[in-house]
Amino acid sequence: MDATDAHLAAQYEAYPYPQRDPREEARRLIVGSPSHLREIDHWIFGARRPAGRPLRALMAGGGSGDGTMMLAQQMAWAGRPGEVVWLDRSAAARQVAEARARQRGLSNIRFVGGSLLDLPALGLGAFDYIDCCGVLHHLPDPAAGLAALAGALAPGGGIGLMVYAPHGRTGVYMLQDALRLLAPEGEPPAARVEAARRLWKHLPETAWLRRNPWITDHLDGGDAGLYDLLLNPRDVSFSVPQLAALIGGAGLRLRCFVEPLRYDPDRYLPDPRLRARTAGLDPVARAALAESICGNMGIHIAYVTRDEAPAPAWDDPASIPVLRELDGAALAKGLPRDGVMRVAFDGLRLGVPLPRLASAILARVDGQRSLGEIGDALAANGISREAFARDWAALRDAMEPLNRLLLAAPPG
Repeated sequence: MDATDAHLAAQYEAYPYPQRDPREEARRLIVGSPSHLREIDHWIFGARRPAGRPLRALMAGGGSGDGTMMLAQQMAWAGRPGEVVWLDRSAAARQVAEARARQRGLSNIRFVGGSLLDLPALGLGAFDYIDCCGVLHHLPDPAAGLAALAGALAPGGGIGLMVYAPHGRTGVYMLQDALRLLAPEGEPPAARVEAARRLWKHLPETAWLRRNPWITDHLDGGDAGLYDLLLNPRDVSFSVPQLAALIGGAGLRLRCFVEPLRYDPDRYLPDPRLRARTAGLDPVARAALAESICGNMGIHIAYVTRDEAPAPAWDDPASIPVLRELDGAALAKGLPRDGVMRVAFDGLRLGVPLPRLASAILARVDGQRSLGEIGDALAANGISREAFARDWAALRDAMEPLNRLLLAAPPG
């Protein structure tokens, strides 16, 4: 632990992050990426790992527990065996996370105090899935942190990562520089927060963070959000190439960025001459181009594996399609008549064309029926197998990159 790390540890004792009230667990489950159970099944295991096989998950730097609550609750609702191990060195964050788990009555969480850098000495065993969300960019050596996580993976396992990205955080680092002068790290956390709030109140309109609508932790994240964003003693962002290099350096493979569609530059460049140029770029360069031209990516979320991840069996009649946080019947009813689904990512709006049979197919995607059963139901209504196969492939190509249409873990 260096001096900066000591300040970081003190920060999360004073302001566990994110700021959460355990009493709110009765009203809602906070859902996001990475570590949504359906994403893990699809992106890490290629929808090949049986649902009845126990899942050991590690939340490395679990904080106040958002990812832990989400995954543990989803496993409990689905009757999935296994455990979620929360690991963090903040005692204050542990109190919040444990209180949230009690509110939910979850018994599949194990709480362990410590750092992810101490994994070899903690004796926790190997994990099928590891979440590391918002942690690597605060470590003195992110490469050592990711290497420690890679070493704790079970065969066939994978990791869900979230790190800060530079372009979408325009303005953040300028204010961090200002606050190092106005509110030095040696001051008590509460005094630093008070100074930061005063600075924001009087910040000129020309300040870049004033013009950045996608960063809001200082506005709606409470004192913990403001401290983490503007007063954090160590905050390193990663561009796509830098993150890819970090992943490769740990002996890991990039499975996908989330959402994959955002990292496809052709989605933003209809000009055929520009597309001819993008066609010559490798996958990482294409993703880097998308990041650079969009400018609104404040974080990168990635799923990575040590072994080559199996591809989902999209054409297998036994595969069961699922929608992530969407109701198929409701979605089908609400599709625009022109067949173009409108989506938005941090102020960026895109149209995603859907095939003619999209509504008929989506109405039958309920997480229970297999592809074969959906095809049978459409055939009974006079839709040919060929038409279903063609439009199913088109629907998959449209919605999997949105991280919305996935395949479920097989039963058993």
